[in-house]
Amino acid sequence: MSTFNNFVNLFIDVWNNGLLGINISQLTIGLLIILLFYVLRSFFAKFIINRLHKIVKKTKTDIDDAVIQVIEGPLKFLPVVIGFFIATSYIDFSDDLNTLIEKLNRTFITIFIFWLLHQLIVPFSFFIKRFEGKLTAALVDWTLRSLKILVIILAIIAVLELWGIKVGPIIAGLGLFGVAVALGAQDLFKNLISGILIITERRFTIGDVIKVSGEAEGIVEQIGFRSTLIRQFDSNLVMVPNFKFSEQSVTNFTRRKHRRIRWLIGLEYKTSIIQMKNIRNQIKEFILKDKDFANDGTNYFRSCYVRIDSFSESSIDMLVQCFVDDIDWDKFLEVKEKLAIKIKEIVEENSGAFAFPSQSVYLESLPNDIPEVFVPPKK
Repeated sequence: MSTFNNFVNLFIDVWNNGLLGINISQLTIGLLIILLFYVLRSFFAKFIINRLHKIVKKTKTDIDDAVIQVIEGPLKFLPVVIGFFIATSYIDFSDDLNTLIEKLNRTFITIFIFWLLHQLIVPFSFFIKRFEGKLTAALVDWTLRSLKILVIILAIIAVLELWGIKVGPIIAGLGLFGVAVALGAQDLFKNLISGILIITERRFTIGDVIKVSGEAEGIVEQIGFRSTLIRQFDSNLVMVPNFKFSEQSVTNFTRRKHRRIRWLIGLEYKTSIIQMKNIRNQIKEFILKDKDFANDGTNYFRSCYVRIDSFSESSIDMLVQCFVDDIDWDKFLEVKEKLAIKIKEIVEENSGAFAFPSQSVYLESLPNDIPEVFVPPKK
């Protein structure tokens, strides 16, 4: 009987001080509390979000809808934080363990706060995007990314400070490490600086049609930290390193105001002066009266020129230069076709004709004293 009593006493002692001096019953209840809050976290988040949805339906702005969508993750984490705090408050820990548990509670709360701030950057982007006209879409995108990275860095620093880890020496060490990395990653920093210059100087923006000499020609789809993605007109995607834009010439077709038409029309040499003048005047008159052409004559890019240009080997060349008032490619082709048809009509109405490359060959008669060459018949 005494042996059984000793076993019971030993069991009770182990139960009371079984794990680091913690009562196992308290530990079990604490684990059950954490498990309960973990199971209820999805219901808690859905309950809060559903109630918020009913509230924001009454508003007209989209910002509150975006807020509700992004806070679902932190809201699911909040019951776990609360459950861990309640469970650890119920259990009697030693002084050393109390310090550790307090740090854990502070760490979880810190993570929740910075996670929430990180998610709220998304609805905050609605305010920043209002300045896309001044800052460009790429710069807005970079600003949002930088804010997210900044929040993550601040969260890491805050957690490290909670655990007594000094950040200053780490930053100093990272500075020395950064110098070493910079020496071996010059291309990376060159691309990064070039990307920043592209955005701040607004050389081009997302959606612009550009041509990089010797690299690519197409539509800008993305301006990244290291490279820029250009979708060529054959649908191929070209990744151009950002430093190329500082070394190569870049043509931004989107920023032009007009599209130019420049033709040399070859007329036959038998065309009379009166015919040439009539053709010239009628072509210019058509361009000046048509609203599809930029023709107010205020500057070079809004003026048309129809003049006799040169005498080539087989034609009298007439220069026709004008600017279409629309930069859309399809519209440009339409106006260009209309002008070509009209020029042909004008030339034909004036009984003129277009010249084409030709050569005249003159044969002189042979002298009578040259003997005829005998050609033997074929067998």
